[in-house]
Amino acid sequence: MAGNTGQPGASVISRALALLSAFDDRHRSLTLTELADRADLPTATAYRQVKELVDGGALTRNSNGEYVIGRKIWNLGLLAPVQTELGQIASPFLHDIYAATLATVHLAERDGDRVLYLDRLSGHASVPVVSTVGSTLPMHSTGVGKVLLAHAPADVQTRVLASLTRITPFTITQPARLNEQLARIRRDGYATAVEEMTLGACSVAVPITRAGSSGDPEVVAALGIVVPSLKRDRPRLTAALQVAAQGISRSLAPGRPRV
Repeated sequence: MAGNTGQPGASVISRALALLSAFDDRHRSLTLTELADRADLPTATAYRQVKELVDGGALTRNSNGEYVIGRKIWNLGLLAPVQTELGQIASPFLHDIYAATLATVHLAERDGDRVLYLDRLSGHASVPVVSTVGSTLPMHSTGVGKVLLAHAPADVQTRVLASLTRITPFTITQPARLNEQLARIRRDGYATAVEEMTLGACSVAVPITRAGSSGDPEVVAALGIVVPSLKRDRPRLTAALQVAAQGISRSLAPGRPRV
């Protein structure tokens, strides 16, 4: 929700951003009334702004009268550095892992207190998962999310550990227990999640690093795979992911530390 964008002092740009921000992975299609409500704008104001966004290609109106994100926003999103560098570098490694396993392969980064899925490869033989490209999920219940949480700043860890939600009967919701697991992830270099996001789906994930401004490696993304069980194949899958992550990490140019 946009907060006080309905106040008279809100700028045209802030109102437009509020309308665009009304969409997320759970709200991909919205009516004008829903857009106005989620953006905290009067309906008349939302109508004028939405019309301009449609005219500019930022929004599209479907045949049922609801609005969705337009092609213009998608094209602009592809220009983001994480897509043009990390996505391009990681793509052949993701395809190699998928070709060898036919399992769902994920590339993800941290987006605030959640995990953002940048890329996903899967097929008919893959375990069904809830992730989609561009969607976000809780960090504490996924393999890639746990990797990113283990290497996140202290304030992020504190917030996430204070608001753990149960998604399946196997989701870890005890802060002390998850904190111990995060320490093991930093020590062992990989994370696992066993039916914590989706029943019947287990994942293993490893960090992707790049050199920060100080020269020390920092975790900027995570690479993971989802399979029905990790009982027999975890060591093999972990080793394959680590080799791929090292190849991606070596190809990334140095960057500024994340916040």
